[in-house]
Amino acid sequence: MREWVIDYIFQQDCYYTETMPLKKIKSIETPYAGVTEEQYQNEKHRLQVELLKIQQRLIKDGKRLAVVFEGRDAAGKGSTIKRFTENLMPSYYKVCALGVPSESESKYWFKRYESQFPKTGMVFFDRSWYSRALIEPTMGYCSESRYKRFMRKVLKWEHQHIDNGLFLTKFYLSIDRETQLFRFENRLSSPLTYWKFSDNDLHARKKWEVFTQYKEQMLDHISSNKSPWLVISANDKKEARLTSMLYLVRAFGLRNFEPLTGEDVTATHSISLSGAKFRGLTQQQLAVLKELKEQEKRFVELDQ
Repeated sequence: MREWVIDYIFQQDCYYTETMPLKKIKSIETPYAGVTEEQYQNEKHRLQVELLKIQQRLIKDGKRLAVVFEGRDAAGKGSTIKRFTENLMPSYYKVCALGVPSESESKYWFKRYESQFPKTGMVFFDRSWYSRALIEPTMGYCSESRYKRFMRKVLKWEHQHIDNGLFLTKFYLSIDRETQLFRFENRLSSPLTYWKFSDNDLHARKKWEVFTQYKEQMLDHISSNKSPWLVISANDKKEARLTSMLYLVRAFGLRNFEPLTGEDVTATHSISLSGAKFRGLTQQQLAVLKELKEQEKRFVELDQ
């Protein structure tokens, strides 16, 4: 039986949101526990082929997909997004990692992110509008009234965009304290990644329990049938990357995709374009030429 939530608790204060059916959080179990490096590379390749196919269909149908990644500092949001996108067509995806908002952006919070939604294709959010439910209240960057307003309005706002054709997927990458500390130490000890660590990361770590309270409130109250939260354990980065990619492939592409089958994904393809035959193509090359072929077809139709 679905729950109907009509109030949220903010410190000692009780306030109300519109009555809305909520759905239990989906904790995604990984089929990739203990994956070897060879298995990881092969599976990543297989999943990236399917992600490229999803992107092609979105372009062909004029559809939009927004993928949100939330989590603590060093949860692996950026590196996971990198694996999603490294073989996609650049013209039809973008990664959105917005910085500190201006006062106007902070006031008109949802508009700040609406402007990042694509007309066609995909957008990946490395942190999102949910900063208002997580890091902003944790660190005191927003007022209580703005936090409350966000909690009241966010699901309705998401539902409106979903009803207007936006596909939305929300991942929360969950790590424990020990894993975060280990990754911070790795960042600081490397001449290539030390810049990723900031004083703000340290201040946020000191407020671990406060962040946890806001996280639990968000997951408990801002997850609906239309817009559920998908929680993935990210203590192992490789497992988290593959698990989130697998979910998206099954949700928007090959529903019966079987993990770790070891199937060869190096098969080549061919296509005819402008009277010329192209052979031995990778899936990515085929996708680009298919796009050119569609453009050629449209030009021909316009000339007729």
